[in-house]
Amino acid sequence: MNISDPENSEDSSVESGDDPITSPPTEPNEEQKREIARWVAEGMGLSDVQKKINADFGVVMTYMDVRFLVDDLDLTLVDKEEDKPKETDDAAEQALEPEQALDAEGGVSVELDSVTPPGAMASGSVIFSDGQKKQWTLDQFGRLALSGGDEGYKPSEEDVVEFQKQLDGALRGKGF
Repeated sequence: MNISDPENSEDSSVESGDDPITSPPTEPNEEQKREIARWVAEGMGLSDVQKKINADFGVVMTYMDVRFLVDDLDLTLVDKEEDKPKETDDAAEQALEPEQALDAEGGVSVELDSVTPPGAMASGSVIFSDGQKKQWTLDQFGRLALSGGDEGYKPSEEDVVEFQKQLDGALRGKGF
């Protein structure tokens, strides 16, 4: 083979990186990484960072590549969606305050679960006047079962009556 062969010279230029067609960069440079860190600190999400890297820097990265880059740069993502559940948790705590007032007066507090386990018509939890908490389940035959908490615990007769009244009211409110 002759070294001056045109086919051979093309192969050697590709191997040496002298390819006339340059491919786009696959990773941001250091200055761009600092800019990405600023975006993440401002609360930008991964998909938005991915789009902005492509638009601003011309670097095409997959979502996972962006995720790994953020991890490699030791950046902490600020999830705006996490703030929303905290607000609903605050609302749920405020809704529980009247029940806590019942507990302070020695009352019984009944709560319904939003997701019912298989085989049950309804389920939830109850806090008795002495602070003991139990899980309750009502099956399709109308049988009520208590579980959890102290194994040998039995609520007082007054608490059982109050529990039944509150459970009846809560279930009627949900259409049972």
